[in-house]
Amino acid sequence: MGEKFVIAIDFGTAYSGYAFSIAKRDEESQPYVPRWGREYGFDSPKTPTCILFNEYETCLSFGYEAKMAYKEMGGEEAKKYYYFEYFKMVLDSKKLTSNLEIKAANGKSMKALKVFSESLRFLKEDALRTISRNAEGKIFLASDFTWVLTVPAIWDPSAKQFMREAAMQAGIVAEGGEEKLVIALEPEAASIWCKNLPSEGFISEKHNEESLDQSAGTQYIVVDCGGGTIDFTVHEVLGGGALKERHKASGNDLGGQTVDRKFMQFLREIFPEGVWDEFEQNSPSAAQRMMYDFTYLKQSEKDVQISCPFALGKLAKEKSDTENFVKSELGASWDGDFIKISRDKMRSFYDESLQGITENLMEIFTSGLNIKYILLVGGYAQSKVLQQHITDQFGHQCKVLCPFRAQEAILRGAVEFGRNPNVVASRKSSYTYGFAVCEKFDESKHKKEKKFTAKGVELSRDIFRKLVEEGEDLGSEKTRKFLCSSARADQKQIKLRFYSTFKKNPVYIDDSDVEEEGSFTLDITEDSKVKLEIKIGSTEIVPTVINLTTGEKKQVKIDLMTTDRECVIDDDSEDDVSVGSSFQSEEYILDGAD
Repeated sequence: MGEKFVIAIDFGTAYSGYAFSIAKRDEESQPYVPRWGREYGFDSPKTPTCILFNEYETCLSFGYEAKMAYKEMGGEEAKKYYYFEYFKMVLDSKKLTSNLEIKAANGKSMKALKVFSESLRFLKEDALRTISRNAEGKIFLASDFTWVLTVPAIWDPSAKQFMREAAMQAGIVAEGGEEKLVIALEPEAASIWCKNLPSEGFISEKHNEESLDQSAGTQYIVVDCGGGTIDFTVHEVLGGGALKERHKASGNDLGGQTVDRKFMQFLREIFPEGVWDEFEQNSPSAAQRMMYDFTYLKQSEKDVQISCPFALGKLAKEKSDTENFVKSELGASWDGDFIKISRDKMRSFYDESLQGITENLMEIFTSGLNIKYILLVGGYAQSKVLQQHITDQFGHQCKVLCPFRAQEAILRGAVEFGRNPNVVASRKSSYTYGFAVCEKFDESKHKKEKKFTAKGVELSRDIFRKLVEEGEDLGSEKTRKFLCSSARADQKQIKLRFYSTFKKNPVYIDDSDVEEEGSFTLDITEDSKVKLEIKIGSTEIVPTVINLTTGEKKQVKIDLMTTDRECVIDDDSEDDVSVGSSFQSEEYILDGAD
């Protein structure tokens, strides 16, 4: 085909959206990013990440429409429905399972996988409708596109698999077409976009038209300032323009939502007790408008004034029996139409978040790298308070840049990543990964309680066989290869279990801080050998198995969301390593490695 059609979905904690390109492969084209919320008086490149289901768990609406519909429901009606917002944060936890349930706003629970998949289904269908509407009668199908789904760089592998499963359930890709769904790391996508921006694409207080240096060897920190998480990635520009990750991804959960929560608490405090909660319940649209206005006001670093709805002022006066009902000692004042908030009070909403960002950046700056820029991206990066704080703290060490369309950087870069995934040539492994094996027992280095006998040989079980080390440089195409053979002639399956840790050189799989990540099982013919190739340099771990007896080659999926994590893997051998488990039908021998 002469085209490469790409749709990228940026599924955020607070806001989500999509961008697409239907250009020919060798054409230079700007990704298209639709606007959201105009029917409600809003205008943004992303829509709120919230979804509404009826009592039968049927999806009714997503985004601004869902938020408005739920806010306007009466109390009894709302009890029947399922409304979810800010639910992406549940994937920050380790050991996800496909049975994970999350609570709706009214306390009722639903399967998380359904909440995510129906959200992705909405974005998928909206994107296809938008494209088809402007395609002169041509109808596009999901299978016509390469899909890119963005995730935080600090996410655990099971969270990435969870999103892939949700995308499959949403019909974004079908069984057998998994390669058309690409997982992109959010700060990488932003870096790809900003790397090619001209100087006028960046905000510049001093009007010196600074752009990002493209010369080989330039190093910069990408700070992805989202609603939920803050991600930090260090990139170096290589010859030819590709990117190399120089410091493993790090981050925290102190994004823009942290500031919003402080503002909401402030509103509860400055009005008489119970006023804000009653106003929010009785006038949900007006309350939502105030929060929407705040997302723009918080970009300012000066005193601000936010319009006070009539219903809120009326309710406050009734509760306080006075015209001056705002508690001015808390940093706010009232002039009849507006709530005025002092610069210092606005700044205080940021304290916790900015402290977390500063600590992460200081850790990177002490790692001996030659950082030339800090690149601020994401919706929260548009805040002048955040920009000024980073400049004050680190401006003497490097230049601080923020693109004008900071909220769109990930979306636009993700489209480019879908067109050319190899633009990121090298990454740092966030963990040490390995699997369980057994070695010939050596009393000088193995624990006696690990000793067992198989086929007349004394072995040590539960040895951690390292696949990749934490902090190791991984080329985008880097692959580890192993030869495996069945332990017995009548064997029908072999099974391999993966583990992760922050330790550089763990010895046993049951050492402290070693976590089981998942497993996969191979069906084999009797007494056959298989070659295992594990791609470890991309954004996901991808195993491929080649049956050396039949020549059959296929990708297999590591089950990272299993609910059964109790099976222990045993094994045997000398230089050849025998690996098995307590299930006799799954024993196998590792004959060697490349």
